[in-house]
Amino acid sequence: MNFFVYIFSYPFILITSLLPYSILYLISDFISFILYRIFKYRHKIVRKNILLCFPKISKNELNLIEKKFYAHMCDVFIEMIKGLTISKNEMKKRFKFQNIQLIQSFQKKSKSVVLVCGHFSSWEGMLSIGLHLDYPAYGIYTPLSNKYFDKLFSKARERNKSYLLNRYKALVSIRNDFKDKKIALYGFVMDQSPKPRAKTYWRNFLGNKVPVFSGAEIVSKEYDFPVVYTSVNREKRGFYTAKVSLVSEFPKKTKTNQITDIFYDKLENQIRKDPSQYLWTHNRFKYLKN
Repeated sequence: MNFFVYIFSYPFILITSLLPYSILYLISDFISFILYRIFKYRHKIVRKNILLCFPKISKNELNLIEKKFYAHMCDVFIEMIKGLTISKNEMKKRFKFQNIQLIQSFQKKSKSVVLVCGHFSSWEGMLSIGLHLDYPAYGIYTPLSNKYFDKLFSKARERNKSYLLNRYKALVSIRNDFKDKKIALYGFVMDQSPKPRAKTYWRNFLGNKVPVFSGAEIVSKEYDFPVVYTSVNREKRGFYTAKVSLVSEFPKKTKTNQITDIFYDKLENQIRKDPSQYLWTHNRFKYLKN
């Protein structure tokens, strides 16, 4: 069944990716209206999440955040499809990096780097970072259930010299690279919702105590890889800037959970400034402690 869904959908996806941005954003506007107003896609989760994080906002403010969020989410989806055919020069023009020299400085020291970011603004565009580096950039991800689409979008991301590491195999790959003295950048989207276990770290995030993912900190401490954070922001429709900042140059010297705490504090500051750019459809707050 997955194969037939792929075969049927692929021509439409490819044709869509070849359309100019002016047409693509009209399509995005239409999809946004349908999802928000007609089908109310995951609307209960979106509203619950926003109210959990901003309990004092007015109804008008809530409606405005929701409307802007659905518009932004559809833009990110459309831009992901455009990524199948976009040129490298166009990608560089639309997604810029500030202070990329920080990462490049570690390359000169033959050090791999752990990059952390959240589901804010265009996290997909972050994969274009490979165009700015002289060594491999990897994004840790969860494979799609449809292996044909998974392969298609993996190849699209590789066009920007970034590669995907299956999160179930990532630790082995990183360990092998370290043993072979290969340097790389490893990107972690950290604001996942891990299933609580005995050793799970719980902390406050946007006013709610939740379990948090600390895999990036574990990896960085084990190999003493420097950690950087990227704060991505939409400058205008279809144009983004990712600012690179240092979290820790020597992770082994940091306190337990310090790197994870810095990440969540930075992400929370971004969300509070513009809630519409965060991925509210994700059931991030399904595990809560009172």
